[in-house]
Amino acid sequence: MSHQLKKQITLFSLTMIAVGSSIGSGIFRAPSEIAGYLPTTGWMLGVWVAGGMVALCGALTFAEIASIFPKAGGFYVFLKEAFGELPAFLYSWSMLLVINTGSLAALTLVFTSYLNELIPMPENVQLAVAVFTIGLLTIMNVLGVKWGGVFASVFTSAKLVGIAVVVIIGFVAGTYAINITDFTWTSNTQNLPLVSSFGLALIGVSFSYGGYQHATFIAAEVKDANRLVPRAMLMGIGIVCLAYLSVNVAYLKLLPIEQIAASTGVASEAISTVWGLGAKFISFLIVLSVLGTIGIYILTAPRIYFAMAQDGLFFKQFAEIHPRYQTPFWAIIFQSFWTIVLLIFWKTFSNLITYVVFVDTFFFFLTAAAIFKFRQRKLKRNYSTLAYPITPLIFMALSAFVVVNTLIEKPEQALAGLFFLGLGGVAYVYFKWKRALNIKN
Repeated sequence: MSHQLKKQITLFSLTMIAVGSSIGSGIFRAPSEIAGYLPTTGWMLGVWVAGGMVALCGALTFAEIASIFPKAGGFYVFLKEAFGELPAFLYSWSMLLVINTGSLAALTLVFTSYLNELIPMPENVQLAVAVFTIGLLTIMNVLGVKWGGVFASVFTSAKLVGIAVVVIIGFVAGTYAINITDFTWTSNTQNLPLVSSFGLALIGVSFSYGGYQHATFIAAEVKDANRLVPRAMLMGIGIVCLAYLSVNVAYLKLLPIEQIAASTGVASEAISTVWGLGAKFISFLIVLSVLGTIGIYILTAPRIYFAMAQDGLFFKQFAEIHPRYQTPFWAIIFQSFWTIVLLIFWKTFSNLITYVVFVDTFFFFLTAAAIFKFRQRKLKRNYSTLAYPITPLIFMALSAFVVVNTLIEKPEQALAGLFFLGLGGVAYVYFKWKRALNIKN
């Protein structure tokens, strides 16, 4: 059976994957939580600017690494090449069993809850629709990466148009003045100091910005990957930064910050102040947005499990390529199966978001550190990180701040993430033993 993935992804599709995997549900939900932590205009917008800077520094750093290793698997390949198999395995383990499947399950629940606003349905029907949606998008991605790329392009373009409408309405019809220099600080409802509040707000910001790295996962299926993957990530994060800052300014022009902090549906409430059907429009926008993100997550992450299986560190079926469609079909199918299991048994992932971000940010830090290893080896690269080494150091410093602050302020979720990584270590020993046994036989 063939072990070569077909190169079908173009620059536009890859850029839309980078944008679409970042813009999901976060920008429609996170601003309320962030306003609760940072209840002044200057700090609220400031944390989004800081998050954008972190994401840009990350994209600049990962763009160079991706130009050195344009292979399927993205971060898995980078970590393995820099630090060996164990951290690479733990990253893939986390992606399969918590980060990607947990995010997929949560996104699917967001999708059905907003679809319910447009088409009311009982809870059991919502669950059935969620399972059907995962199944349908799985089949589409098994049939070929080209269809996944087209899907990403269409839905990402649609959500960007929708976001533009929100921004235009806010800028044109919004009546509240915005004082971007208002950095006064007294306290917030949690009575936390500024540093802790800023760090906790960065969790929601990081969750919203995260996703652009998915462009590196499918590098083996990109035409002229060592040139196009860096371009796609940089263009993608630029579009996302502009979209997020614009949307937050639109929210602040339509609603007072106190109302944003208390809102459970800030986008709907903001648009409804000037447009009666605004809530329906936002629900439709979020349905499109989240559906597009689900499709991208199903498309990209299985390439990590595929790369791990090729190294003999996972079930060998995950390394199989479909003879007709040339996709890693077992990896795609198992990921969706596990997502459905989590959907049925857990029902909600609201409690998981913090420790998902905690684990994810830890691996972001580690992958960024890999650039120093690769520079020492003087490996050939087709892109050089702007302002090296300052850029990766800024990214690593702010990532470390998020990890340490989460450990201090949210120890239960952080320790749960560390426990899960410990289980991954046990799994690594098992698969390594099994591989050695196969080689001996």
